[in-house]
Amino acid sequence: MYYDPVETLDRAALETLQAERLRQTIAIAKHSPFYAERLKGVEPGDITTPADITDLPFTTKDDLRSQYPHGLLARPLEDFVRLHASSGTTGSPVAVFYTQKDLDTWADLMARSMYCCGCRKSDVLQNTSGYGLFTGGLGIHYGSERLGMLTIPAGTGNTKRQIKMICDHHVTVLHIIPSFALYFAQKVREAGFDPKDMPWRIALIGAEPHTEEARAKIEELMHIKAYNSYGLSEMNGPGVAFECECQKGMHLWEDAYIAEIINPETGAHVAEGEVGELVMTTLTREGMPIIRYRTRDLTRFLPGECECGRTHRRIDRIAGRADDMMILKGVNIYPMQIEQCLMAMPEVGQNYLIELVREGVSDQMRVKVEIKDEFFVEDMRVLQGLQKRIAKNLCSEILVTPRVELCQSDSIPKAEGKAVRVVDLRGKE
Repeated sequence: MYYDPVETLDRAALETLQAERLRQTIAIAKHSPFYAERLKGVEPGDITTPADITDLPFTTKDDLRSQYPHGLLARPLEDFVRLHASSGTTGSPVAVFYTQKDLDTWADLMARSMYCCGCRKSDVLQNTSGYGLFTGGLGIHYGSERLGMLTIPAGTGNTKRQIKMICDHHVTVLHIIPSFALYFAQKVREAGFDPKDMPWRIALIGAEPHTEEARAKIEELMHIKAYNSYGLSEMNGPGVAFECECQKGMHLWEDAYIAEIINPETGAHVAEGEVGELVMTTLTREGMPIIRYRTRDLTRFLPGECECGRTHRRIDRIAGRADDMMILKGVNIYPMQIEQCLMAMPEVGQNYLIELVREGVSDQMRVKVEIKDEFFVEDMRVLQGLQKRIAKNLCSEILVTPRVELCQSDSIPKAEGKAVRVVDLRGKE
């Protein structure tokens, strides 16, 4: 069973649809200030097959930042009804705008995604994701309602209340980030419940990288089927690719996106099945189309056909990043955000170190900060106040509260050559 007949189009029909929508996308994009310049000399009629997309230039994160706030809009501002944006107060964030039609299209893709992993109108979904500028919460929410499920916008935190709502309302589907799922399973047991007796049957997981082993542990501890997903704000949010019930890779919805996998150094396409950087193009966005966006996410196309009968190509789980971005608790964080925040404080010295650690079943960030000698005093109340202030400033910037450790000048080892700013200690401590 399929939510949308387009899920089973044969390859020839799918590529014909992609070429038609790519032509439309180019025509729309040229109405934006950015693409009017970037696509000079390119006409929609130049596209005859999806393969012709390689003649178009890449778009990067820096491009999106440089065009903040309105340089990528292909329609007047009054035509838009929603804005999502990345974190960042010290530099330009990335803002994504949606018309009502864009939101409707996104909701349809989300409903399709949920349906393909077994969600049905009779299910009850509890959304434990954060709402707001982060796309995960609202994307899942509107997709769930579009599918017809009773939808509970629980939001983050308050584990006891989450458990009560699950029991009271017989919740069968959870949207939950992997690290919180492992923590949640532990808290359910501590509350006196056996996960085997809970009503849930499906967990929609994503927003942060996780291994197949982590998925298996979630399924074991929660007695649930956990389905991986992929999305990014620049491409709407969640619902770009989703696992079906076979759990053998994520179907990337090729009627809505053209996906390429390239060598991140050369920009050339890699061989089938080889890991490279995922490049994405929107095909159905009318307000703010994005062409050949370098996601920096590393993955591969999975060869062969899926047993479910869907013809859209599958991508493997994200293997890592082609840049220095970190993902913690579902939030994208760049070391430069932390550096800019720290260096704006007069008490902070020249060196710092970001450590990613695993505490129990969750990932945490530890930031070691060198303090100038004149501020490194013996009064513990003063140091604790500074420690809290640094943590608060960082949280305002990166939306995650790290554990801050104050260090004396020149106490953090310096690497030869390029400074090492991030150390991943997860699984090593």
